[in-house]
Amino acid sequence: MTVHNHPEGQIGGRAGALPKLLIVEDDEGLARQLRWAYNAYEVIVAGDRQSAIDALRAEEPAVVTLDLGLPPDPDGTSEGFATLDAILALKPDTKVIVASGHGARESALRAIASGAYDFYRKPVEIDELGLIVGRAFALHALEAENARLAAAGGETTVLGGLVTAAPEMLKVARTIERVASADVSVMLLGASGTGKELLARGVHEKSRRAKGAFVAINCAAIPETLLESELFGHEKGAFTGAVRTTEGKIELAQGGTLFLDEIGDVPLPLQVKLLRFLQERVIERIGGRKPIAVDTRIVCATHQDVDAMVADGRFREDLYYRLAEIVIRIPTLAERTGDAALLARHFLTKMAPQLNPQVRGLAPDALAAIGDWRWLGNVRELENRMKRAVIMAEGKLVTATDLDLEGKGEGELLNLRTAREIADKRAIRAAIARSEGNISAAARLLGISRPTLYDLLKSYGMQGD
Repeated sequence: MTVHNHPEGQIGGRAGALPKLLIVEDDEGLARQLRWAYNAYEVIVAGDRQSAIDALRAEEPAVVTLDLGLPPDPDGTSEGFATLDAILALKPDTKVIVASGHGARESALRAIASGAYDFYRKPVEIDELGLIVGRAFALHALEAENARLAAAGGETTVLGGLVTAAPEMLKVARTIERVASADVSVMLLGASGTGKELLARGVHEKSRRAKGAFVAINCAAIPETLLESELFGHEKGAFTGAVRTTEGKIELAQGGTLFLDEIGDVPLPLQVKLLRFLQERVIERIGGRKPIAVDTRIVCATHQDVDAMVADGRFREDLYYRLAEIVIRIPTLAERTGDAALLARHFLTKMAPQLNPQVRGLAPDALAAIGDWRWLGNVRELENRMKRAVIMAEGKLVTATDLDLEGKGEGELLNLRTAREIADKRAIRAAIARSEGNISAAARLLGISRPTLYDLLKSYGMQGD
């Protein structure tokens, strides 16, 4: 279907001044109705996945409403979910509102877990959907402002302690805020050092169980012979050395949340016992005969490929589906736009007063190196490198030499405009660094006028760089 610009997109201002709303809907009658209803926005309409992606690249809308029943699968949801994944892969800060009449609850859970902003069940009520769209635009504007402030040296915290301004991580935070109150089991998938325990605490703190205990256990750090006792507890005399009755972590989290880190390391025999608890919500301590009812929510995490473990029999499929009612994938630090520099400033501010009080900031070459590094160890690696750099720094600014970093290449880009912005920013930073902050000298190096450089700094939000 051809992409159409809303004919009333110029009402209330010049063309392009209105917020852009992309409607992905193959029902032409409903699409026309929605296009005329939302005259407060510049509306773009697409009827299939390719048209939607083309419109996303060309127009970069802040909000998308997406019908899951798209051709060639109008009676199912596979094409709709593929479109959702493609939109969020290209532009993670997009607020996607998903609509479907097929298996509403299952589709809603899957959509939110995949990164959708909200879900709406068909048939469409224009006024109600309009409220959701309005909230989505407001949230997008707020997040964009947070990102701008962070790029200028500010700092944004979400979920009570997670430092981020990246759209990719803010999407994860919004997902957690939405699923936290549902009291379903949550599985966090992400590489080591991405902050899985911090996010698990976020699930707990945003839930109705926030006043209960948050108990964490790393299943990989405890010997297999002791893990069962750690989880389920034991009765006095159950084994040699059991001099008293001890409650396990599941009991200690009664009324709260139990975080099972590295769940993939739980041995198969213990997986059976854990599955029984999840099914019946009762446990038996080692050496005990009395079932004990426990009301504990499970949040788990792993860096392993659980699907592969299920396929080759190392992880029980029935346990996986009990634990993974909601699956949240955590981006690596390299995938979190702008967060490496933001976190580096955060760690420097926190560490310098104790480790090296003369250090006041990051040199331009250090910021460039941080932005280019792959961060295979994620936030943990960045924190360790910043600690070393602060200690080693001989002047007021941490340099690339202090960090001992090398560069890397770029990933996939949204469009030519994005590629140019990245190149412009890199060139501007290099010129300003070479001219030691002198804007006139930097403009001469770049071959542009001083007012033009100021305009570029303003448009790219680089005044605080």
